[in-house]
Amino acid sequence: MIHKEDIDKIFDAARVEEVVADYVTLKKRGVNLIGLCPFHDEKTPSFYVSPAKGIYKCFGCGKGGNPVNFLMEKEQMTYPEALRHLAKKYNIEIVEEEETPEQKQSNNDRESLFVVSSFAQKHFSENLYNSDEGKSIGLGYFKERGFREDIVQKFQLGYSINKRTEFTDAALAGGYKFEYLVKSGLTIDFNKDEEKPTEETEVIHHTSEKKYVDRFSGRVMFPVHNISGRVIAFGGRTLRTDKKVAKYINSPEMEIYHKSDVLYGIYFAKKEIIHQDNCFLVEGYTDVIAMHQAGIENVVASSGTSLTVGQIKLIRRFSNNITILYDGDNAGIKASFRGIDLILEEGMNVKVLLFPDGEDPDSYSKRVSSEELKTFIKDNSKDFISFKTSLLIGEVQNDPIKKAGLIKEIVESIALIPEAIYRSVYIKECSRIMDVQEEVLLNELNKIRRKKFNEKGIQPQLNTTEIVSIEEEVEDKRENAVADSEHQERDIIRLLINYGNKIMQVDSDDLDEDEKPIQLDISVAGLIIHELQHDAIEFENPLYKTIYEEFVTQLEKDTVPDYNYFTNHENIEICALTVDLVSSPYSLSNWEQHSIYITKEEDILKSSLNSAVYALKSRKIEMMIVDIQKQLKENPPEEETMALIQTQHSLLEAKKTFNKLLGRIIVK
Repeated sequence: MIHKEDIDKIFDAARVEEVVADYVTLKKRGVNLIGLCPFHDEKTPSFYVSPAKGIYKCFGCGKGGNPVNFLMEKEQMTYPEALRHLAKKYNIEIVEEEETPEQKQSNNDRESLFVVSSFAQKHFSENLYNSDEGKSIGLGYFKERGFREDIVQKFQLGYSINKRTEFTDAALAGGYKFEYLVKSGLTIDFNKDEEKPTEETEVIHHTSEKKYVDRFSGRVMFPVHNISGRVIAFGGRTLRTDKKVAKYINSPEMEIYHKSDVLYGIYFAKKEIIHQDNCFLVEGYTDVIAMHQAGIENVVASSGTSLTVGQIKLIRRFSNNITILYDGDNAGIKASFRGIDLILEEGMNVKVLLFPDGEDPDSYSKRVSSEELKTFIKDNSKDFISFKTSLLIGEVQNDPIKKAGLIKEIVESIALIPEAIYRSVYIKECSRIMDVQEEVLLNELNKIRRKKFNEKGIQPQLNTTEIVSIEEEVEDKRENAVADSEHQERDIIRLLINYGNKIMQVDSDDLDEDEKPIQLDISVAGLIIHELQHDAIEFENPLYKTIYEEFVTQLEKDTVPDYNYFTNHENIEICALTVDLVSSPYSLSNWEQHSIYITKEEDILKSSLNSAVYALKSRKIEMMIVDIQKQLKENPPEEETMALIQTQHSLLEAKKTFNKLLGRIIVK
């Protein structure tokens, strides 16, 4: 761990414009610098760098942060790696902070697993080229599959000798601890109750005098790399034809390998995924390798497991677009519809490509040229509605019941999409393809979304074009209008970050000798927090709540953080939000010299603060009123009903007061 003092030195020394200039050509525009965004393709510059604030912000794709975040995003570095990179760039000596015994043990365990896995990869690769068995069986298999030698070496493929304990014996002879060989899953220890012999190892166990055996013996090996390129696990394919032997076996879960958060090939694909702004998702190891050999590198595999949310989020770090490449197995495709729904629910765009019957990415890529493969993918990738329809329409034929079921299934997928605009576009597309009125689809969509959100205890956000039935429309709009206090909380956080440490004068309750209120100096942060704590106002948005609580903690220490405290924050989400709240793509010229005066927020800050605090309190009251009305609909006992009505009356009076303070006109 890097010492806090050294982190501060790095942030003080690092100039955002200098770090960004290594990747982007910047031109002066007012007090800022501007250039083409390095994170997405654009022809008109929308990428701004503010040397004064020490931040960058793209108003096209939304990415923003400080120099550390920039390196993490651009080079896929971890936070410590980015800090070390900047320390080297600015000649800053850093001292690693002394770790606790528990941290040391945990880090030692993780590092030991990495070291053992690295040794195993090298050992298996050496077997492939330097042993007779490896060359004849392992290398022979890869050549038979048509893989070039440079591709075999790129993916560090290997072979595990078909002897009971060959790998484990070699590792022990090399000084590697048996404990970590077992933890890594490379060695099976039969002394442990939790590791039972499989059909494949049972004979070995009974005939061997030793109490351990290699997990992968007699298999060609596919190392699995993490996002930074370190080997974390293995997949092993048997070359035996015995049906009792599993075709593939994989490393078990361990501290450095959680298969639900790992994608095979992500290390080799990440840069091209960013460049192409698209990720091809295939099923297995050989599909990934074959696509790379064909010149298509933005491809990863879920390695035979069902697609998970963790894997989808890993892809989203590099692109919002996924194209799933399926083979011609209809049963497998239908089972994978859940994966499509998961992608949609995460707010990502998904297309699907179906290879001809009997073909998969591996076989098809070897049958056609690289250009033909790229053209085929481009011309045949379909949005999920067209794909689902074309796949299932044959089963529907002229049966109206089955057609209605298919339409509902498609609408259920559309309902998962978070963005209302995208839902509207897909509803139009579904209406066109299935020849169903758009209003009918919108009604069904809203029913599904209301049911889903009611089950979760929250209110759905519906697009104004998503029409609901007449008898429900007024009620829905009223409840949705007070579903949360997101906007009001955000405005409070914006004021805290931009003006929290500014000092204001406010009237105290005490009077001077002239019977006038005594003026007190107080920070903006102190004033806001005093007002909110007075009425026990709490934030619902977890990110806003974290920032607010940091202000409270710092105030208790008689300090007030400024925006630099948050733009340099270790929490990437806090940093990104701060950049959003302090950034603007526009800067006014010096109009005062032309006798044109613009009112700035800091000139009317007290008014802005009052409005923001009153608006948040008013929204919280509205939410409480809605909650009471829901409780009243459930017909509680008479005594409880009267108490609820009394509370509601008090809240309505308070709401009137805040509306008057906010200058709102209430129409009854």
